[in-house]
Amino acid sequence: MTATDGATETDWAVACAQFAADWQRVWPRGDRVGLAVSGGPDSLALLLLAHAVLGADRIAVASVDHGLRADNAREAALVAQLCAARAIDHTTLTIALAPGSGVQQRARAARYAALGQWCADSALAALVTAHHADDQAETMVMRLNRGAGLRGLAAIHARARVPGNAVPLLRPLLGWRHATLARLVANAGVVAADDPSNRDPRFERARVRAGLAAAPWLDPAGLAVSAAHLAEADAALDWAVDRLGFADDAAGLTIHPGLPRALALRMLERVIAALGSSAARGGDVARWHDRLAAGKVATLAGVRGDGRGAVWRFAKAPPHRQRPDIPRDPA
Repeated sequence: MTATDGATETDWAVACAQFAADWQRVWPRGDRVGLAVSGGPDSLALLLLAHAVLGADRIAVASVDHGLRADNAREAALVAQLCAARAIDHTTLTIALAPGSGVQQRARAARYAALGQWCADSALAALVTAHHADDQAETMVMRLNRGAGLRGLAAIHARARVPGNAVPLLRPLLGWRHATLARLVANAGVVAADDPSNRDPRFERARVRAGLAAAPWLDPAGLAVSAAHLAEADAALDWAVDRLGFADDAAGLTIHPGLPRALALRMLERVIAALGSSAARGGDVARWHDRLAAGKVATLAGVRGDGRGAVWRFAKAPPHRQRPDIPRDPA
């Protein structure tokens, strides 16, 4: 990065020091990681900061071409040029994604699948994305609108797993504002790509983004801090559930019904993970809990729960019986 004046040079030094501290918190290891860089201002800032702090030898970069916009390939080529100038390995991952309903959700799933496989194939220790405080605030508001519980309101975690993959997912920029990242990129003399879908009101996130921008009394940085506190509370629940455990006897798993509801829901999730034939949505687990708390028998995700006794008992549900074929008389 080239500073245009003393103030900009100071800003860059401060930014690098902040990124180094944030990076140490999310990944205090020295192995090689992969960066997801689209060509937008946020991911370009991630690229510049990671290169300055970690060095070219500790990072590789991938750009995903969804094929949904004519500029996708050009933007990936721009990132490739920036990487080549800095001796950073770059890969363009091409995805064949058809237009249609739910395109952003489908694109997200396909993107993570491709990036996770790229990390595994390239022996990269983790995937790093440029999610920031504004993304965190938008996600939190979207989930508030849906009545999400603690886990949902914790929103974007600084450390997670790539969906559908065991590769660690790191987000060191969750404490940064979008405007700060964009300014760093502009001061570096790099022209970032502009994705018009970020302002398309057909998409929920774009509508929420516009709403937050039109409400100056809402502070995205404050919302992001609250999400971080909720993430700590979410982790504390998991910590407590790890220590509570559940009894395992000849009749199956048992848990005590007198737990606070939040803990009981986590315990039920663990029961499904141990015995279930499929995953279950949070709302379904909550309804299952309420039926058991009412002293009923209820089945979810292939697990039969019995809430009629002093403890709740769980076992694999028997397979559904199918009626045998009834032979017909020949015509």
